[in-house]
Amino acid sequence: MSDHDDLLSHLHTIRDLIRWGASRMNAAELYFGHGTDNAIDEAAALVLHALHLPPDLHAEYFQSCLTPAEKQAVLDLLERRIVERKPAAYLTRRAWFMGLPFYVDERVLVPRSPLAELIERHFSPWLPDNRAVGGILDLGAGSGCIGIACAYAFPDARVDLADISAEALEVARRNVTEHGLEDQVEVIQSDLFSALKGRRYDLIISNPPYVGLEELDNLPAEYQHEPRLGLAAGAEGLDVVMEILHQAADYLNRDGLLIVEVGNAQYALCEALPDVPFTWLEFEHGGQGVFLLNASRLRLL
Repeated sequence: MSDHDDLLSHLHTIRDLIRWGASRMNAAELYFGHGTDNAIDEAAALVLHALHLPPDLHAEYFQSCLTPAEKQAVLDLLERRIVERKPAAYLTRRAWFMGLPFYVDERVLVPRSPLAELIERHFSPWLPDNRAVGGILDLGAGSGCIGIACAYAFPDARVDLADISAEALEVARRNVTEHGLEDQVEVIQSDLFSALKGRRYDLIISNPPYVGLEELDNLPAEYQHEPRLGLAAGAEGLDVVMEILHQAADYLNRDGLLIVEVGNAQYALCEALPDVPFTWLEFEHGGQGVFLLNASRLRLL
């Protein structure tokens, strides 16, 4: 009996394969941070995908025995995750944001922003009357997950998805179509605000590139599969956010809000602009580096 056949003979159930996959991932010292934060959840996601089962499968099914062909499909997918070091979402072509499914591939970053928590809360208490939100801009939209989630949260609002990358916008358009939001959400190719002249929004929300060069060079291998355009933002990670700060006021309504995720670049931004009264938001489910500024503050910059 070959080692491969011996392995298959000892792995019988969904639970067996999840445990084995998690052990292999930990032994290979993979990085988790593109949808899951540990090997067991990552292995579960890949095993269930390979078996064409839902991610919320009831635990009683985990004792189900698999056919040899099913075992092989699972092992092949787990092996790709370990050998190629690709984020699981690129292998399954599926990611989740605010409980919603999105198509993703290597043309866009894998959704993982804490902004989902804000959207679920309708940006309370910062937007006291969410019925008054007429226009929303997802700037640097990538897959479109942030803007599409906003469209669900604010069904009466017009939502624009803007990105400089034509390839990313192909993914965004696919997601708009899959969610049936073509009448509410518009996809626009734009270098920041360059193609948005004359448009005004009540809310501009952005998860732009904010990784500095030194940090970029030291990221785990999984990040090397993501588009560099969506990560790199100059020496300190501030090149894009500074442009947003300088232009955003011209595209906000009088009481509009700008919300931007800058991650670890938060500290460099505060050092560069010590007099700007950023409101740094807190999250119940983890995450940091997200600031809020209202239109009146932005106009003083």
